[in-house]
Amino acid sequence: MDRRDFLKGLAGIPIVPALFDGVGYAAASARVPFRRVRPADAAWPSAAKWEKLKAEVGGRLIKLDPPLAACKDASSVACKDILANLANPYYINDEPAYTQASGWADAWISQPSVYAVAAKTTEDVAAAVNFARKNDLRLVIKGGGHSYLGTSCARDSLLIWTHPMNQITMHDAFVGKGCNDKQAPQPAVTVESGAVWMHAYDMVTTKGGRYVQGGGCATVGVAGLIQSGGFGSFSKNYGTAAAGLIEAEVVTADGQVRIANSCQNADLYWGLKGGGGGSLGVITKVTLRTRELPEFFGGAFGKIKAASDDAFRKLIARLIGFYNDALFDRHWGEQIEFKRDNSVDIHMVFCGLDQKRAQEVWQPFIKWLGESSQDFTVESPLTVLALPARHFWDAQFFKKNLPSAIRPDSRAGAPESNFYWAGDAEQPGQFLHGYRSAWLPSSLLEKDKQVRLAEALFACTRHRSVSLHFNKGLAGAPPGEIEAAKNTATNPDVLGAFALAITASTSPWTFPGVSGHEPDLAKARLNKAAVDRCMTELLRAAPNAGSYVSESDFFEKDWQRSYWGANYPRLAAIKKKYDPDGLFFVHHGVGSEEWSADGFERLARMRS
Repeated sequence: MDRRDFLKGLAGIPIVPALFDGVGYAAASARVPFRRVRPADAAWPSAAKWEKLKAEVGGRLIKLDPPLAACKDASSVACKDILANLANPYYINDEPAYTQASGWADAWISQPSVYAVAAKTTEDVAAAVNFARKNDLRLVIKGGGHSYLGTSCARDSLLIWTHPMNQITMHDAFVGKGCNDKQAPQPAVTVESGAVWMHAYDMVTTKGGRYVQGGGCATVGVAGLIQSGGFGSFSKNYGTAAAGLIEAEVVTADGQVRIANSCQNADLYWGLKGGGGGSLGVITKVTLRTRELPEFFGGAFGKIKAASDDAFRKLIARLIGFYNDALFDRHWGEQIEFKRDNSVDIHMVFCGLDQKRAQEVWQPFIKWLGESSQDFTVESPLTVLALPARHFWDAQFFKKNLPSAIRPDSRAGAPESNFYWAGDAEQPGQFLHGYRSAWLPSSLLEKDKQVRLAEALFACTRHRSVSLHFNKGLAGAPPGEIEAAKNTATNPDVLGAFALAITASTSPWTFPGVSGHEPDLAKARLNKAAVDRCMTELLRAAPNAGSYVSESDFFEKDWQRSYWGANYPRLAAIKKKYDPDGLFFVHHGVGSEEWSADGFERLARMRS
């Protein structure tokens, strides 16, 4: 769908009469401008009102301080202790004032809310929602806190922190509420919204011998991933996490607790499946379909260096052709990275194959490399490893057999299941310079178009490295999984994409005012420009490609089309129904066109 057709679709929705204007902001509300209150305003809730809220939530109202307040003296013991822990995503997750990213150059810096409700129950969430609505407060929702776009933090706000809500319950035969005569019982798992995927996998797979489609990064929050669409390492086989949602419990802007499934509040149910976190309500728990576990999961890893630009072009072209011929199916996922130094890193995973069969798949490519040894150096030989699928998220198994593949939560008394992948070790606290993504249509794998894609990838690498995340495109997945994803709010571009291309630049965590860790904005801007040039080259092969909302550019101009395509008008209508006053705001979330960039001031409706 091109922009003209997209705008025509929007025009057909009477309750969204003016969603775009010539300068890129929209205002669909006829209400007069409205401003949320800040602590310095006379209308800010009194101490007595805050005490009343505290009583309502069982004392679980927390006054938040800046994350690195102790680092005014960077040499202090307290500061050194904090800095040592910032590499641990579980430590960050346990702190309500922290976020998993520390900010984005010229966009946002991690800043805490004034207060947080550490929600333990659905009633706590409802109380916080009602308090924010009645007192005209900016509201923030955080579970795992992994938002690259900074949507899980905002200064001068009230935070609903769902981290304490982390119960996980298995079901042998779940039926959605109100669906007894419409839905067959099925194996499922109910996960509260503060849980992270590692703990869900530990319960479902390690302990339960089943599979649930979730995220590849194990410390991402379950509820947030569902709302963004949700891709994991094995999405090529199991589809998206959003498509696996059977039912959600959600608190809407009126403070009502609603069950959303295919039998009641079906429009909200659809919107929660990929419509973006934090826009339609506060999810308190989700129930997800579980699946049979294959005998094996595994991976293939290696690194190859080309001797020249021409050899690198040849390597890129060969890998594209090899992917199309041998890997473009339900078994293979994750990524191949094409780097600026003319090297390629292979980090692929597979499911449903044993080690012998997986090795056989790669033999033609290995043979081709051997025949071209003058052009290439194998810096890390291609290694294929299969392991019992039940142990893929098993802490004891990895500690015993593959300790270098994981990083444990090193804090005293931490649960054994608190570990994360070594490949994700640079993410905790990262400061983003630039981040772009694009779904690449499978038509680019056709024989007569592979050269075009290879040249675009090569041109991209002259500016920045770029990765193809094959598990984040559903082309090649089983027809049933593609059909299920059609019934979600995720951009339909994903249905025909063979991969999501990502190019980015980050640095270790950064905070203004902390000596030795302040942002280098000049460097960040140069890196952002390189990311943008890289993506510009790649988009020559895939013009108008959509982008994944969770891994995208903070400065995305055409974000409604890019994130949701033809689904945006329907999402906008659902937003108007369940949140007519715009209580829930996130950057580039559904309905955010009506608000200032910080979410504090409603914009006046545009007049024709």
